[in-house]
Amino acid sequence: MSDDGYRADWAQKDFYAELGVKKDASAEEIKKAYRKLARANHPDSNPGDTAKHDKFKAVAEAYDVLGDRDKRAKYDEFRSLHASGRFGGFPTGQGGQGGFNLDDLLRDRGGAGGGFGDMFGDLFGQGGFGRRQQPRRPHKGADVETSATISFTDAIDGVTISLRLTSDAPCPDCNGTGGKPGTKPHVCPECEGAGYVTSSVGGAFSMNETCPTCGGRQLVYDEACPTCHGSGRGMSARTIQARIPAGVKDGQRIRVRGKGAAGENGGPAGDLYVTVKVSPHRIFARKGDNLTIDVPVSFDELALGSEIKIPTLGGAPVTLRIPAGTPNGRTFRVRGKGARRSDGTVGDLLATVEVVVPAVLDEEARAAVTAYREATAGRPLRANLFEKAGS
Repeated sequence: MSDDGYRADWAQKDFYAELGVKKDASAEEIKKAYRKLARANHPDSNPGDTAKHDKFKAVAEAYDVLGDRDKRAKYDEFRSLHASGRFGGFPTGQGGQGGFNLDDLLRDRGGAGGGFGDMFGDLFGQGGFGRRQQPRRPHKGADVETSATISFTDAIDGVTISLRLTSDAPCPDCNGTGGKPGTKPHVCPECEGAGYVTSSVGGAFSMNETCPTCGGRQLVYDEACPTCHGSGRGMSARTIQARIPAGVKDGQRIRVRGKGAAGENGGPAGDLYVTVKVSPHRIFARKGDNLTIDVPVSFDELALGSEIKIPTLGGAPVTLRIPAGTPNGRTFRVRGKGARRSDGTVGDLLATVEVVVPAVLDEEARAAVTAYREATAGRPLRANLFEKAGS
């Protein structure tokens, strides 16, 4: 929460309860509680969880006040005065009732300075209830979402891609002022150049809101910019380079810092979020951090045993040793030939052998298969099949 912001909501917010600490907690206890809650509710660790995002904002606001010794003292005093009812039912105006003057009270408590007026000046960022022009604060640019389709091989190896982005940006014709180029600005008559207007909340409190006339820009023009119609915003098209890390998965969301929309008033740019779509490969597939491949083999290679060569993705072929009597559908593991993990290690290649039955046999092959059938005729494979089916 900024020192220049509105503070009347302190009356309704219990920052100690938000952090789960007692009112006499030490600075170290407050910091420890904040760090624990911030880690548990950080948006990066809880994507899509709105409740945790709101909790993170709440504990950050609480720590912004309680973590600062001066702010905490003002907050405690404010809450104490509000709880005692000393902010309720004040007569307003220059004289009040019975000669009571609220302005005198706000200016000085006891004539020695440092009274309500000083405190309200810090709370509302206005030097009391007066209005003064404030410089516009920097604002981070908006985050931008896009998607990109890459090949299976690029997903495994990593790749740098070009992205064409269109995002919100200051109007290129008026440079974000909202005025027609060539016309002179003048101070906004609605907010008198403050950039905000004050509306009454009730009692002695009022709230600052962005001026609806100038949009917080503090200046207005007699003629609006014809391109952005006075909004000061437009669309910007640009091409950027984004690095997709090795091992990225289909549907994974990649964050590229500082490549979103431009910030305002010197603020940082937003971030770019790229949803990656991976095209399928002709022979390789993926299972977690491992790659998979189906390897066609013949009956004799499994029955008698053999050594066969199989491809790897982007590397040299490897030799697969098949023991005699290997059953159809067995999977062999080739270490270190899979996808790269975030910690730098590499998964494996899982090769599954599948017997391929020839559609056509020549005379020599048919004779050999016939001889094999006759040699194994006394070994019924389905002897217990019907018994198991019946039971």
